[in-house]
Amino acid sequence: MVNSPEENNIMRVIRFLLEMSKPYKLYICGILLSMTFVAIDTTVKPYLIKLIIDIVDLNNYDEIWVIVLIYAILQLGAVFAWSFYDLFASKIYFPMNAYITKILLGKLNIYSYKFFQERLAGSISSKLSDVANLAPKMLGFILNDFFRTSILLLVSIFFLSTVHYGFVIAILIWISLYAATGYIKMSNAVMLSNLKAESNSRIWGSIVDYIANMFSVKLFSSYSYENNRLTNKLTEFLSRTKTRDLYLRSYFMTQGCFFSIYIISCLCGMIYLKKHNLITTGDFALVFMLNFEIINRLIEITIIVKDFITNLGEVDQALTMLEDSPDIQDSDAAKDLVVNGGKIIFDSIKFNYKGTEELFHNKSVTIESAQKIGLVGYSGSGKSSFVNLILRLHDVTDGSILIDNQDIRDVTQDSLRMNISLIPQDPTLFHRSLRENIRYGKFDATEEEIILASKQAHAHEFIIKLPAGYESLVGERGVKLSGGQRQRIAIARAFLKNAPILILDEATSQLDSVTEKLIQESLAKLIKDKTTIVIAHRLSTLLDMDRILVFDQGKIVEDGAHEDLLKKNGLYRTLWEAQIEGIIPDNKEK
Repeated sequence: MVNSPEENNIMRVIRFLLEMSKPYKLYICGILLSMTFVAIDTTVKPYLIKLIIDIVDLNNYDEIWVIVLIYAILQLGAVFAWSFYDLFASKIYFPMNAYITKILLGKLNIYSYKFFQERLAGSISSKLSDVANLAPKMLGFILNDFFRTSILLLVSIFFLSTVHYGFVIAILIWISLYAATGYIKMSNAVMLSNLKAESNSRIWGSIVDYIANMFSVKLFSSYSYENNRLTNKLTEFLSRTKTRDLYLRSYFMTQGCFFSIYIISCLCGMIYLKKHNLITTGDFALVFMLNFEIINRLIEITIIVKDFITNLGEVDQALTMLEDSPDIQDSDAAKDLVVNGGKIIFDSIKFNYKGTEELFHNKSVTIESAQKIGLVGYSGSGKSSFVNLILRLHDVTDGSILIDNQDIRDVTQDSLRMNISLIPQDPTLFHRSLRENIRYGKFDATEEEIILASKQAHAHEFIIKLPAGYESLVGERGVKLSGGQRQRIAIARAFLKNAPILILDEATSQLDSVTEKLIQESLAKLIKDKTTIVIAHRLSTLLDMDRILVFDQGKIVEDGAHEDLLKKNGLYRTLWEAQIEGIIPDNKEK
């Protein structure tokens, strides 16, 4: 028998809750014991009142005080049980929020960069927040409401059986109808809640995207456009919410009808049995009080189910996002990369992005240890893909990439990237202090090392002029700094990291000519004895490279030193002559 997608969704959430609950199993046992006592207390008290009523009816007051004493003990026990519940709950729910957050962030870390390119950061953070906040709440529903109600029903059935079997039959029929209706409705309710949760996630993803691009919104005066775009998403969200609520309302009405039929049937049955002296006055009171308690609990459960289903849908959305296996994983036998010289070999590799034509076909190229390589070509010719494959941000579809004769798929991704420094064209920074951002290149760096790296990157000069110096916060993604300042911080990181392999992607593109000259002098020291790959549109920055690889549509069409390539009268010479103010144009002339 194949489970429906909705049933699989429910089981996925339940499995997740069970897994996240493992560190707190002792406290959970304490909660279950506390709730068991509370449920028994709730049902035993009506039975004690039944006994008291029957004793009063018989004017036999000698036995009543024992029952009153038991009632008092139960009353005090319930107070302690609830106190213990609060204590155990405080040990679970808030710590569990932090625990889930840590687990999910760890899960995110195993996904490749492609995973984040295909999703809005706001949508991801919204879903993670939903899980961290709602999963403990759902566990609370299960431990408190659902478990306590189940014990209450079992004990109530036992006491009802002591009065008349007819009441047992009635409550079993009612519970069966209640459970069957709930099961049937649950699947559709979960599906509708998933749709609602997905709409909500898209809304917050758009809001974060809107805020992150506020400069463009201001620049293009596009508030009305963005507002209309958000309004469309809000309309979809409200429509799905209305559909789900209407469905749940019909469910509540159905359950309400079952409640009414059951209580009226019990009332009629009690009157009939009392009239024929088949039950005592105490029995009448017992059945009435138990039914009153059962109905109140199940009505509360029915209301809680609405929140539970909503939460389940939102949690499931996030778990669905994290359910796929990462497209790039460390092998079970992966070892740490050991770099002795930094020799890089592309051995007959093939590569294409999903849904696109093959970019590299049987590409083979060797970069010797400590060699300085320039990459040039029109935009989209494969330069960035070439270095991204070295970083294993994507995997080759065939062939292999070796560093010092070690296949990068056989080493851990962390050790691979620890041995490579990348200075990107448009670096982004954390909303932290400048010191923390620079120290990202080496977490145990001393203050002296940080300042030295900053001086080498010519960042120290502007940092010490800031009011808070190295403690200055840079803003989200480094927006408080200019492009050139962000680039100098990225270069300082590279100096601090001092990895044996260095990749420069237009590392000085956002610097003024004076600062660029100073940085180039510092970079010359940084790249000494390192295998260096430089992507450049300003060809003059490649004059001192050992080799220049010229890319065209995923192929290396030329390979050699600057002077040698000029003599070939090929694409490199075309690019050199086509430069406008030293920059290669984006595309070939049509």
